[in-house]
Amino acid sequence: MRGTFWPVFLIVLGSLLLLSNLGILPFGELKALAATWWPLILILIGVTSLVKKGR
Repeated sequence: MRGTFWPVFLIVLGSLLLLSNLGILPFGELKALAATWWPLILILIGVTSLVKKGR
């Protein structure tokens, strides 16, 4: 479990922001502050970190 907090945190944060940008979860003015797909980058960073840790 050691070293998995940040990758999981980035995946969750990116997922929430992506859902907000797609209009599934309304977070108010968050849409105005971010482009539509940039949270996907956070998800990919988290997944990549988890895959590297597993090797």
